[in-house]
Amino acid sequence: MTVDAAGADRLEHRILKRFHKALAAYSLIEDGDRVLVGLSGGKDSLCLLELLARRMRVSRPAFSVDAMHIRMDNIRYETDTAYLQDFCDALGVRLHVATTGFDTRRDSKKPVCFLCSWYRRKLLFNAAQELGCNKIALGHHKDDIVQTAMMNLFSQGHFATMPAKLTMRKMPLAIIRPLCMEDEADIEAFAAMRGYEKQLKSCPYERASSRDDVRRMLAEAERINPDVRHSIFNALLAEGKLVE
Repeated sequence: MTVDAAGADRLEHRILKRFHKALAAYSLIEDGDRVLVGLSGGKDSLCLLELLARRMRVSRPAFSVDAMHIRMDNIRYETDTAYLQDFCDALGVRLHVATTGFDTRRDSKKPVCFLCSWYRRKLLFNAAQELGCNKIALGHHKDDIVQTAMMNLFSQGHFATMPAKLTMRKMPLAIIRPLCMEDEADIEAFAAMRGYEKQLKSCPYERASSRDDVRRMLAEAERINPDVRHSIFNALLAEGKLVE
């Protein structure tokens, strides 16, 4: 995807405006924060890290940013660590790379995708505390939040989603989602404009999921109402579902 200079300026302005609006609306960043970004290497986490690193250069609020890239020793998912290191170096951010894994035979009662996510998240929480970070930033955007709300509504019978900020009860950490107001299409265009390198996905367990089903359903609903995603997001805002 290519955009002209004027289009690039409009895109960047739109992304930065929503990013700063989210930071202010949900008090995501405060003086003295140490933020650990979960860096998968995908477009969302790369965009998140770049935006936070750029914001970090502003005098107030004064905060620091580190990045954590997690590998699974029993799940083949190739990433270019050298590229991620260069990306972080250019932003003035320290990159930490760690490996974890699990025994599918011992944990056979739970889906592999759930286990992979759970062990990654566990390592991220532990690393944040070891590094002295008080916040973990994740790259979920508006589309993720809307899709999660619909999945919860259909399968759990309640209207809820991932909040923009979640303070953990059992550890001194908060999870923040600074991209919560960003459209995935804008992030994808921004990633192309900035030349982000795509990581190779080759997970043997990757398959169609309920999230894919909801994504297709929303695309179909947009034929009836092009603003359906924004309507759902606004309903979440009205119900206070992005605050917890």
